[in-house]
Amino acid sequence: MKTMLISNITIVNHDQVEFIGDLFLKDGKIEKVGQNLLVEADVRIDASSKEWTVVPGYIDMHIHGSAGFDVMDATEEALRGMAYSLVKEGTTSFLATTMTQAIDAIDAALENIARFVNHADEAELLGVHLEGPFVSTKRGGAQPVEHMIVPSIDQFNKWQQLSGNQIKQITVAPELSNGLSFVESLSEQGIVVSIGHSDATVVEVEQAVKSGVRQATHLFNQMRPFHHREPGVVGAVLIEERVKTEIIVDFIHCHSDAVKMAYLLKKSSGVILITDAMRAKGLANGDYDLGGQTVHVTEQGAHLSNGALAGSVLTMDAAVRNIQKVAGCSLQELVAMSSFNAAKQLNLANKGYIAEGFDADLVILDKGLHVQKTICRGNLVFEN
Repeated sequence: MKTMLISNITIVNHDQVEFIGDLFLKDGKIEKVGQNLLVEADVRIDASSKEWTVVPGYIDMHIHGSAGFDVMDATEEALRGMAYSLVKEGTTSFLATTMTQAIDAIDAALENIARFVNHADEAELLGVHLEGPFVSTKRGGAQPVEHMIVPSIDQFNKWQQLSGNQIKQITVAPELSNGLSFVESLSEQGIVVSIGHSDATVVEVEQAVKSGVRQATHLFNQMRPFHHREPGVVGAVLIEERVKTEIIVDFIHCHSDAVKMAYLLKKSSGVILITDAMRAKGLANGDYDLGGQTVHVTEQGAHLSNGALAGSVLTMDAAVRNIQKVAGCSLQELVAMSSFNAAKQLNLANKGYIAEGFDADLVILDKGLHVQKTICRGNLVFEN
């Protein structure tokens, strides 16, 4: 394993005042953090003449595809293509996100993930986000209604076994039959249970949170909206401190004022930036497949023929710039929303922070928050 010294760079964590210092990386870990480090290194990056900042690598908890590939393709080529493509946007780790499909199609995707072994030049596959099929037919969006089923612990356990215990997060509509006991069981197993594609009332959301819901999937999208006499899922999760909210900040899924409202209510500690990207991310506009459905990708986003949004083509670095633009976030807040909060949700004690002993997953940004270099587990995997 090569060693690396990054010197004279502004270092940012979610809970510290930024400072100019040096980082020494060895064997995939951050070996030393300090100033004027006198060490030999195979790779040296000197930022003294640049206005560069280093932040923890971005963690995308909700992504279906990229660069022409999709998790549901159920091939090694697809996962590898995704993992390789994500580093250029600063994403150093991600949850491979499935979608509502026939049981055998989900079986195949999970078995494929269980077999996958990362290469050194790829974003790290942390596990699975199972989005559906335990969701509401009233809030389907791009999730095919014909494959939706009520929550089943037996079915989940079969999938968890097929995945090699890789399912880390699940999106569920807890108001469905068996929903609350399902939430409670998975929460006890340490799964991040996220309410999404749900038509729950505010009372049903409160019950679900008591049972273990700790996250909301793509806030505002495909959930019972806010009404002043029935706050719905949106109203409930915006004021529930125990729940963190994913949000797609592409200004297509949410108006910029809705993004700002979520930031003001949830604060940076309660927001998780995601892309919910599909296979067209990074490619030209045109027609693409999503779970057997044709998705039309234009400047206005990714839509099914019926007009429903079908994921995004958003990149994580653009999400960071976008929320900074509308909410005026500090660098520390951006780190929380793009990395630390996800690491905390997933109980990743070694990610989302720049300190000795942590994984050397880092993104070097210029003053405009554009990715200059990405480092995955101590390897320089992307240079702009």
